[in-house]
Amino acid sequence: MLKRGLITLAAVGLASSVLPAATASAADSPLTLAVFGDSPYGKSAYAPGGQTADTSQFRKVPAFIGTINSDPTVSDVIQVGDIHSGKEFCTEDYDASIATTWQTFSKPLLYTPGDNEWADCHKASSLTSPGQGGGFYDPSLGAIKYIGASGLSTDPADCVSYRCGNPLDNLAKIRQDFFAQPGHTLGSGTLNVVSQATAYDPSHPGDAQYVENVMWAQNDIVFVTINVPGGSNNDADPWYKVPTATQAQTDERTDRAAADVRWLDAAFADAQARHAKAVVISTQADMWDLDGKSKDHLTNYEPIISEVAAKSTEFKRPVLMLNGDSHLYRSDNPLSPTAACTGETDPATGSGICTHDPGNNAWIEHPYYNVPNFHRIVVHGSTTPLEWLRLTADPNANHPATGTTYGPFSWQRMPQPQL
Repeated sequence: MLKRGLITLAAVGLASSVLPAATASAADSPLTLAVFGDSPYGKSAYAPGGQTADTSQFRKVPAFIGTINSDPTVSDVIQVGDIHSGKEFCTEDYDASIATTWQTFSKPLLYTPGDNEWADCHKASSLTSPGQGGGFYDPSLGAIKYIGASGLSTDPADCVSYRCGNPLDNLAKIRQDFFAQPGHTLGSGTLNVVSQATAYDPSHPGDAQYVENVMWAQNDIVFVTINVPGGSNNDADPWYKVPTATQAQTDERTDRAAADVRWLDAAFADAQARHAKAVVISTQADMWDLDGKSKDHLTNYEPIISEVAAKSTEFKRPVLMLNGDSHLYRSDNPLSPTAACTGETDPATGSGICTHDPGNNAWIEHPYYNVPNFHRIVVHGSTTPLEWLRLTADPNANHPATGTTYGPFSWQRMPQPQL
């Protein structure tokens, strides 16, 4: 059994909240987790645009879950967002199908939402590029053309995606389907976590809506999840390609980023108070991925990055970030100007993923920091073979920073055998 320590948040002014302790072995024993994201990817059928469905990855999910369930060393599972691709419509039925499938995990599952299931649901380009079934602004009409059941439409009643892809409505649906009980994990098994919905800073009661942000402690390590979606933190690209982002969009991003920062502060405060050996941050966005755009497209990640840098520096012990979003496996420290980077080959270029950045270092995308006690892993996603990461946290270890180790952590890529 794993030790699940008490989380005490009073030190940062939050409402009183604890994680009940379970019967446990030594607190300093190794802990192994499975980490994955950006899957299953596919394509929605859309006859008016000539698009046929691709559900091949979805059909592999039961076998994928089986490989994790059958590993006796794995105690918990972390999913870092994106439950479908940018070519699949955001629908109630699809969300429900993933929620049902995840019930077959025999381990507790921790999930942080990705951009494809809410922040990018508005996206579409044309009848033949229907994206996620949202819509796009037509300047000749001064209105949004939605992806309708029979073709483009200005009537929201015709939309193929849930609420015409409205990001706020889709986030609410994700919370309803995956976070209905604050403090409870998905899958089976038990892991007590604290949700921001019940442990928010009373000075900021609006933070109670962020039920998806959780933290927990295991084996002398504090874990925290924050809702930071890819796509430039959901702000540089106006929803539906309207000329100017709406106030609702701006407020959503600003409020969520502020809540995320407060939740990070609470996690680090707890880690300091309990003298934790390390902190693990799970989120979806690759906040250093230019994705072919200019650096100003990443500007609004800065409040999150600067807080991670500051709190890691204060903590002085190892901090590990887990994220998905950019799909290719990568191991690096983007908060250091000199840290090495390793990763898989980009099939689009034939070069290693690290060559996407000048000097093979993502630090250049936010060149403000030098935080040696930080490391980041981007998990592989989007393509087959489906893959998960076996992450072992040994609080007594002190590994060098390499492509597969850092401080208390070591990891191994686990591609699923193709059946």
